Amino acid sequence: MKKKKIFCAFLLLSQSFLLIGQQKIAFKTDNIAHFKTPGEHLFLAGDFNNWNPADKAWELQPDQTGEYRLLKDLSKGIYHFKVTRGSWQTVECNKFGKSVDNRNFTVLNDSTIMINVEGWQDNFAAEQKVHTASAQVHIISEKFDIPQLNRQRRVWIYLPVDYQSSKRKFPVIYMHDGQNLFDSYTSGYGEWGIDEILDKLTGQKECIVVGIDHGGDYRITEYDPYNSKYGKGRGDDYIEFMVKTLKPYIDSHYRTKTDPVNTTIAGSSMGGLISMYAALKYPDVFGNAGIFSPAFWIAPEIYQLAQQKKIPATSRFYFVCGDAESEDMVTDMKKMADIIKNKVKKEGNAPIVLIKGASHNEKQWNGDFPAFYEWLMK
Repeated sequence: MKKKKIFCAFLLLSQSFLLIGQQKIAFKTDNIAHFKTPGEHLFLAGDFNNWNPADKAWELQPDQTGEYRLLKDLSKGIYHFKVTRGSWQTVECNKFGKSVDNRNFTVLNDSTIMINVEGWQDNFAAEQKVHTASAQVHIISEKFDIPQLNRQRRVWIYLPVDYQSSKRKFPVIYMHDGQNLFDSYTSGYGEWGIDEILDKLTGQKECIVVGIDHGGDYRITEYDPYNSKYGKGRGDDYIEFMVKTLKPYIDSHYRTKTDPVNTTIAGSSMGGLISMYAALKYPDVFGNAGIFSPAFWIAPEIYQLAQQKKIPATSRFYFVCGDAESEDMVTDMKKMADIIKNKVKKEGNAPIVLIKGASHNEKQWNGDFPAFYEWLMK
C-alpha cells in the first residue's frame, strides 16, 4: 500500500510538471470571409498536427457571438499553421485569391492568437500555372525506374549554359524534391529557382544539377532511413538507388566529374535529413552535402551514426536554417554540426548559417542557395 501511495504521488507530480511546461493558447476568429454554405467547419492545420487540414482535435468551435474559438495547451516554441474548412482545396487565401504564407506564432506564456481570414481558395478560380523552367532544364524521364523501391519517378537535369558548346566535364549536385527545384508549374509551394540562379553564372564555376521528384505519400518514408510513426523507413533503398542506379546513369550519359570532391547531395527538411545520411553512409560517393533546414527530429538515431561513422577529413557539409522554423531546428542542426566539425579538416568545411526571421519554405531555400553554391565552388 505504501509503495502504491508513493507511485500515485509520483504520477501526480509528473502530471503537474507536464502541465506547468504547457502554456494555454486561445485561438479566436475576428473577421472571417463568408462560407459557401452555412454550418461549415473551421480547422487549424500546422506543424503541431502534421498539417492535417481536417483534424477534429484542432477544430474551432462557434461561440454565441458567431465567432470561432479553440483553447489548446502547447509547449513553448515556434509554430506555423493555416486555417482550412476541412481540406487544402478550402484553405485560406487573401482577398484576391492568392495563397498566403503560413501563419507563425511563438509560445512563451499563456496568450491569445487572433485570426482574420480574407478569403477561401475554393471561392476563386484556380490560378493558372505557367512553366518557369529555363531552357537549360530537361526531363531525363517521367518514369525513371527505381528498382530498389519497385517504383518509378520523374528525374530532371540542369545543364550549364555552355554545356553543348564545350567539351568540359562538370561537377554534379544531386537534389531531392525535384518538383520544387526548377519549375513553378510542378511545385506545390513555390520553387527554389535553381535554374535562374545558375543561368547567371555563365563562364564562371558551373555544375550539373540532377533533381529527383519526391514520392508524394511516400516522401517521408523514402527520405527517412529509420522507422517512425509514419511507417517503415526506406531511406537506405532510396540512397542505394542514387548511388548504384542513378549516378552510374548520369556519369555514363553526361560529361561529369565523378569523384567525391565533385559530387554533392543536397536537400531541405526531410531532404536535408536524407542528404546528411547519404553523406555519412557513402562518403566515398558524396564528398559534399548541403543540409538545408534538416528534419533531424524525426530520426534522432542519425546522431549516433554521425558519432560512429568514419568520414574523410576532406568531406564538406553546409548547414543552414532559419531561426523562426521551429523551437528545435537551430539546436538540432548545431548538434549535428558540432559532431561533424570534430571530424573534418578545416573550420570552413562545416559552416553553420542561421538566417534571422526565416521560415521553413522554398522562398527561404531560394535565398539560401547562392551562398551555399559559392561556398561549394570555392
